[in-house]
Amino acid sequence: MTEQEIVDVAIIGGGPVGLFGSFYAGMRGMSTKIIDSLPELGGQLTALYPEKYIFDMPGFPKVLAKDLANDMVEQGLKFDPTVCLDETVVNIRRREDGIWETVTNRATHPSRTILICAGAGAFSPKKLSIIGLEQFEGKHVFYFVKDKTTFAGKRILIVGGGDSALDWAMNLEPVAAKITQIHRRDVFRAHEESVDWLFNRSKVDLHLWCELKELRGNDHLEDVIYFNNKSGEETVLPVDYVLINIGFNASLGPIKDWGLKFEGGAIAVNSRMETNLPGVYAAGDICTYDGKLKLIATGVGEVCIAVNYAKTFIDPTAKVFPGHSSGMNL
Repeated sequence: MTEQEIVDVAIIGGGPVGLFGSFYAGMRGMSTKIIDSLPELGGQLTALYPEKYIFDMPGFPKVLAKDLANDMVEQGLKFDPTVCLDETVVNIRRREDGIWETVTNRATHPSRTILICAGAGAFSPKKLSIIGLEQFEGKHVFYFVKDKTTFAGKRILIVGGGDSALDWAMNLEPVAAKITQIHRRDVFRAHEESVDWLFNRSKVDLHLWCELKELRGNDHLEDVIYFNNKSGEETVLPVDYVLINIGFNASLGPIKDWGLKFEGGAIAVNSRMETNLPGVYAAGDICTYDGKLKLIATGVGEVCIAVNYAKTFIDPTAKVFPGHSSGMNL
């Protein structure tokens, strides 16, 4: 194995927060390496919901996740960072000379600082224990949407009452023949604007207090059975596809064994985005502090703070705030 170049900052995570961290580190004149376990950059924007609209990024009334990801990748690669994909980080450790090493399943990457932007860690969709799921999963039952045209002119059942379920109802309504949505209660964990759309402006056939019981068909899904969890009444609904959006199971995996301090399942940071390990910072959904909000918009702000203080960790004579980007020669 050839000796790796020591970079100023190793960024663990190639999602939107890590990508903006790479760009901002480049503006601060820092050499950067991005390490991600996925085969492409973009994080959840590309891996989970590329066809979903994002509404809470400044400057975009709405933008497709894949388009936002493409722009953030272009921006994140502006200063030519080294990119290491399909590499899972298993450990971080500090050498006697103060250099950090990020150890993956493929290599060891030395750096002066580390910036953890790993989102919620490893994630997998929550599944239902229902008859017929295994038979149709991946063919007629999905947890994510890669291509909206798959659902054009089709009858869709959406299961769930969170942001993902409502976002997909909103995104697919213009292309689907019919959308039915069931939710096991009458309280929604989604943005108020989305809930208002669902009840007052959408054509979605909504059924509350209902749960999915069975998927039926032979080579193709033909119909489903759902039931009212208050009355027990069952309904047979002809459908072509089912989208199950009831949340994700997130796992920190090996991150929890790196010697970091955790609070509520996330890495604890201070106002400088510093962890308890000197020279190690965290930003985005992976970290927490008093008043934390898990949004891309807040994550990109956090990563700017992290990068600026990582700069002063490497060079104590550097300014924390270098000035506005409008005054920089880009």
